[in-house]
Amino acid sequence: MSSTEMSHPASASALGTARSLDPGLSTSIDLAQAVERTNCAKVLWLSFSGFTLSFAAWLMFGVLGIPIQQEFRFNDVSLAWLSAIAILNGAVWRLPFGMLADRLGGKRTFVGLLLFASVSSFLVSSATSYAQLMVFAFLVGMGGNSFSVGSAWNAAWFPPKQQGFAMGLFGAGNVGASVTKLVGPVLIGLVPAAGVLRGWIPGGWRFVPFLYGVLLLLMALAVTVIAPATDKKPGAGRSFTAMLAPLKDIRVWRFSLYYTVVFGAYVAMAAWLPKYLVTVYDLPLAKAALLTTPFIFASSLLRPFGGWLSDRFGPRKVTYGVFIIGSLMSLLLFMPMSLTAFTICVTVLGITQGFGKASTIKYVPEYYPKDVGVVVGLVGSLAALGGFAMPPLFAYLKQWTGQPQSMFWVVFGLTVASLIWLHCVVLRIRRQESQTI
Repeated sequence: MSSTEMSHPASASALGTARSLDPGLSTSIDLAQAVERTNCAKVLWLSFSGFTLSFAAWLMFGVLGIPIQQEFRFNDVSLAWLSAIAILNGAVWRLPFGMLADRLGGKRTFVGLLLFASVSSFLVSSATSYAQLMVFAFLVGMGGNSFSVGSAWNAAWFPPKQQGFAMGLFGAGNVGASVTKLVGPVLIGLVPAAGVLRGWIPGGWRFVPFLYGVLLLLMALAVTVIAPATDKKPGAGRSFTAMLAPLKDIRVWRFSLYYTVVFGAYVAMAAWLPKYLVTVYDLPLAKAALLTTPFIFASSLLRPFGGWLSDRFGPRKVTYGVFIIGSLMSLLLFMPMSLTAFTICVTVLGITQGFGKASTIKYVPEYYPKDVGVVVGLVGSLAALGGFAMPPLFAYLKQWTGQPQSMFWVVFGLTVASLIWLHCVVLRIRRQESQTI
């Protein structure tokens, strides 16, 4: 037990005595606690809203890719790389942004990311060639790094017993992936291709990134004005060498594999499923996008519940269930099936990913309470790199095998590998405990 844990009961007793002796002190303490709760709520809801928008812009090519492909006339592999390049830039900077959030504070770092993503989204709407699209898609992907920033920001403000739920609710901003799938096809058809206001507002597919640019800019202003003026900076004053020390621990890399299964595969599937449904089931884009939303909602909106379960029962039990059921679902998806059966299996897989994203991140503040930004940064970065690599891999596997279902071979292999590693760790812990008794 740490010194902080040992002193907590005594501190609570002393606080109670002080309250009974000085009613004025009790009022001041209650007021301070109320202000702290309000500030925590502001951080949570602002970060959730900003992450939702950033995530929507980050993965917008899952829907926009098809009308873009029709306009610029490139093949499926080029489409896969367009989706993947945005995911790449949402991966490679997660570690440094997590460190910045710990050192400079989550508020300042979050605002900077929102502004950058806003400008990049405006640029996407102005692209006139495939080369420009690749560059601007790479830039807009920067918003994906808001995950490590928001995770560190919430971990700094919330006490340990609430971190699983708070970080799970923040992470439910993954639902942003469904925003474009729900409204994108409608907006593409609603706004004329020539645009409005003499072209100042672009139309067709270009209206969607333009709209996201406006919303991200407004979100940056909201965080600047509403978030607590005085931020918490757990990494302030620490050297970068000291902050990077946890990365030597093999446990961090194991968590990275777990998160690749539940987040990297989620990102890749969210981007690729509309194309899969159009190809395999011959659906129109709007219906394919709509049928992808149960998977995204399940994987995103159940994340807070997964965090609550991890707070209550511990992340290990939750993660075990995630990998067992996820292995079974991805195995079933190897087989050709009806559209209804496919939707059910994919949605159940999404449920496991929602729980698993929360349980994996819950591990981090338990083992590395002072290094959440750094560890989440690396874990999220490697997982997002997995999400970057999977869409092209899905496309190449389909090309080589002629079977669209081959995309689920990748998901199954990663899930089973994670389950085996987790089980080996649990067996080692049990052996150590039996030797201690």
